[in-house]
Amino acid sequence: MKLRDQMPELEGATEWLNGKTTKNDLVGNKPTLVHFWSISCHLCKEAMPQVNQFRDEYKDKLNVIAVHMPRSEDDLNLDEIKKVAEDHGIIQPIFVDSEHKLTEAFENQYVPAYYVFDKDGKLRHFQAGGSGMKMLEKRVNRVLDEMEKVQ
Repeated sequence: MKLRDQMPELEGATEWLNGKTTKNDLVGNKPTLVHFWSISCHLCKEAMPQVNQFRDEYKDKLNVIAVHMPRSEDDLNLDEIKKVAEDHGIIQPIFVDSEHKLTEAFENQYVPAYYVFDKDGKLRHFQAGGSGMKMLEKRVNRVLDEMEKVQ
């Protein structure tokens, strides 16, 4: 995906955990953070407390969706995905992408990976890797500030 590209439809999940959501639920009301992770990804687990803190801190201003992107056959075990999600406090909707349908729509190759969309569903920031939560927070705040100026 390139900056300013429109958010793909959230289709092709093999399962939704913590409630299903659609692109229509997200676009138009507030910015959205789409966060790719995997149960076999050590960096993802390390970053999860920061992602959760971020989600909780911005809960009134930002939609947060997790996408579980399997990296191997071992990552396809739904019970294990549920257990790791519970162990790491992932309470936001989780798109289980066992067939890589959303991963392909995003052209994503990384976990963890973070996509920030503005309230109109346009991609405003992308980053991959475990560090950089400060940069992510800056980018989200920039999108939120722009939104407040418009209102």
